[in-house]
Amino acid sequence: MTEPAAYTDPRELAAPVASSPGIEYFRRIIAGELPPQPIAALVGMRGVEAEPGRAVFELTPGPQHFKRDRDGARWDRADAAVDSAMSSAVHTLLDAGVVYTTLEVKVNFVRAITAETGPIRCEGTVVHGGSRVATAEGQIVDGAGRLLAHGTTTCLILR
Repeated sequence: MTEPAAYTDPRELAAPVASSPGIEYFRRIIAGELPPQPIAALVGMRGVEAEPGRAVFELTPGPQHFKRDRDGARWDRADAAVDSAMSSAVHTLLDAGVVYTTLEVKVNFVRAITAETGPIRCEGTVVHGGSRVATAEGQIVDGAGRLLAHGTTTCLILR
């Protein structure tokens, strides 16, 4: 049996979210001053860039990401990675103590992500950052810059 991934209880992350603007919060995660979000730890993503309205994660798909089907092993849950990048991009625009929740997410897979894919990059960019609703788009690309998946999200801002 595989050991579960180590992660920080989300309740322990509440204080930094409450006291830090979103962009500062993500920059502190990237700098290693704060632990990653539990989903990032579970999937094996690491934040590599954050600026207002944009967030980028990288990871290398491994055996823990794949399911077997008749065509071999493929990762069909990459939506978690691109959704994290898109919603994190929204979070970079929020003031301290303001949170969000995902209302809708849609991801299109255009190429298989397999063990041979190698490192991938998940980038989210805000399209609209309103006071109650924000939308973002995202994409996953491989090391050669080939598009693997793309998507959109709608987030509800909770003030």
